[in-house]
Amino acid sequence: MIGPDFPFPYDDFRGHPAGLGSIPNAARGTPIAVIGAGLSGTVVAYELARMGLRPVVYEAEEIGGRMRSSSFDGHPGTVAEMGAMRFPSSSTTLFGYLDEMGLRTVPFPNPLAAATPDTVIDLKGITVHGRTLDDLPEVFARVARAWDATLEDGADITALRTALRARDTGAVAALWHRLVQRYDDTSFYRFLADSPHLRSFADRELFGQVGFGTGGWDTDFSNSILEVLRVVATAADEDHRGIVGGCRRLPRALWSHPLRSAVGRPAGASVAGLHDGGVPRPAVTDIARSPSGSITITDATGETAEYPAVVNTAPVWLLLSTIRCDESLFDALHWSAIERTHYMGSSKVFVLVDRPFWRDREPRTGRYPMSMTLTDRMPRGVYLMDGALSGTDSEDGGDDGPAVICLSYTWTDDSLKLLPLDATERMELMLTSLSRIYPDLDLRSRIIAPPLTVSWETERNFMGAFRANLPGHYRYQERLFTHFMQDDFEAPHRGIFLAGDDISWTAGWAEGAVQTALNAVWGVMHHLGGACWPDNPGPGDRFAELRPLRLPD
Repeated sequence: MIGPDFPFPYDDFRGHPAGLGSIPNAARGTPIAVIGAGLSGTVVAYELARMGLRPVVYEAEEIGGRMRSSSFDGHPGTVAEMGAMRFPSSSTTLFGYLDEMGLRTVPFPNPLAAATPDTVIDLKGITVHGRTLDDLPEVFARVARAWDATLEDGADITALRTALRARDTGAVAALWHRLVQRYDDTSFYRFLADSPHLRSFADRELFGQVGFGTGGWDTDFSNSILEVLRVVATAADEDHRGIVGGCRRLPRALWSHPLRSAVGRPAGASVAGLHDGGVPRPAVTDIARSPSGSITITDATGETAEYPAVVNTAPVWLLLSTIRCDESLFDALHWSAIERTHYMGSSKVFVLVDRPFWRDREPRTGRYPMSMTLTDRMPRGVYLMDGALSGTDSEDGGDDGPAVICLSYTWTDDSLKLLPLDATERMELMLTSLSRIYPDLDLRSRIIAPPLTVSWETERNFMGAFRANLPGHYRYQERLFTHFMQDDFEAPHRGIFLAGDDISWTAGWAEGAVQTALNAVWGVMHHLGGACWPDNPGPGDRFAELRPLRLPD
């Protein structure tokens, strides 16, 4: 996922044996505030600590953020991935941290993926099965070909993918900047409707319901087509893997793992060890500029501390709502970008069942009793997870213990429909819908724990699942992503840095959270007078060469 907007090799930068850079000796031990202990915040804290700084992490809830893995009541160790759950293998920087932390991944059972024994597609009351696309009725292959042709004609996608994989930054810029100029004001749906290959409404409707790779795409139809082109160009919709034991293990590992090659730290030192009791400070309530020029943080206990630099990895909308932020810390253009950030709502419903019964073929039909399901009914997406993905087995399978079903995965309007319902009501709604698809399956009798659910748009400290730009929002995203470059800022706007997946170009993917974390680390290092190693230039060092296109007003 070396993105087309800023094709910097974050994986190589992260993996350099000497680290990301150094700070002056006088700056060692300097406390730096990090707001949020999700993936981005824990990466920032880990790398700042390695550099010899002292990150002070503030967290309103628990370590992990949207990397949230929950267990079912009475079944410790089971895993329901309430937020992030699948990670494309093209996320090479992310996988570098997974490897460093000693965490294992396994294939994720997406529709028609190699790890998925069978996929059921249920649309307009008609149900079809398929192991691969070739097993489905011809209309699906025809729409898939139409989508591929639309990408080729409208975005020269093969050339763009080739340039990205070759890391040919000149070719990437030539291809991508032209697309930004052409499509900034274009929605995903307009891109499809303008294609000669998808003139049929029925074809566009089928594509929206089923899509390819991760499933249906219609919930993205109102978003900018540039958002979708980034996903496709970087292979973010292909070859997904899940983290064994739950995705929250990565931010928790970054919190507690011994720091690799840390400057001025004893062996075994960790980010957790830099905090009293090994836990983060509580939620931030106020951010202000002090008379001395430093930045003052006040937390939920009323305790106040001053810092020469602050990294905010929490969703930027919190700076407008739950955190009182001094207006002088950002200029008017950046405040506009923060205010216009658009988040996608999303809901999930999980149940724990007695065993992965879906692996048992029915003798009469030879089919599985239940499959990964895409449907236009209320569940929309149903995922079957056992073994390593459900936390019930250490290996890649297992058919004796409990297993997890993501009974429903919905977005935007479909998610809003569920808001008035509690977990049990949501479960019952999904079970009723699925009984129409699987009339011979008594799924209810197999459930062995109370259901788990989440609606991210109602989560006080998130307010949505992830950022998704609308048409015309490129300029706002460019301001947020490039905010770590502060040499040209007026003094009141320097020293506070933004990171997280809503700052990245590939929101909703953990790789974006990691990449913007590394941008912020570079920004803090540079702010304190530090520098990268000559043979490992950082994102700020190569910014003039690789910078995103800036559209005129």
